[in-house]
Amino acid sequence: MPQPPNLQKMLAEAQAMLAQQQEAQEKLKEQKVEASAGGGMVKVAMTGDMRLESLVIDPDAVDPEDVEMLQDMLTAAINEALRMAEELQQSQLGGAEQGGFDPMSALESLGLGGMGGLGGGGGPAGLPGGMPPGGGNRAARRANKKR
Repeated sequence: MPQPPNLQKMLAEAQAMLAQQQEAQEKLKEQKVEASAGGGMVKVAMTGDMRLESLVIDPDAVDPEDVEMLQDMLTAAINEALRMAEELQQSQLGGAEQGGFDPMSALESLGLGGMGGLGGGGGPAGLPGGMPPGGGNRAARRANKKR
C-alpha cells in the first residue's frame, strides 16, 4: 500500500516555490528592456513586468503631413519592447505560468491527479470526476430522460 503524501512537506515546498516566484517577479520590476523603430527615431523603455518606463520621439519623426508613419513607428517600438519583456519573463520565471503558481499542476506532479473525484463538480462530463449529462441536478436528469 503506498504511503500517504506528507502534506506538511508538500505545503512547505509549495510555499517555497511561491516565494521564489514572487522574488523573481520583484526582480523583473527592476530590469529594463529597450526597443526602437524608424532607425532610432522612436525609442521605448519598458520594465520586465511590462510597464512602460519611457517613450522618446525624435522631433524629426514628427511630420504633421504623415502622422501614420509616426503611429507605425510607435506601434513597432512598443510591440518589440513587449516581446522583449515577455522573453525576459520567460527566462526569469522559467516553466511556471507567468504571474503565478499553478497549484493543480503541482498536485499532478506529485501524483495526486486532478482531484476531480473529491467532491464538487470535477471536470467535464465524460472525464474522471465529471458530472453526468444534466449536471448533478435530479430534475435536469429526469427532463433529459423524458426527451
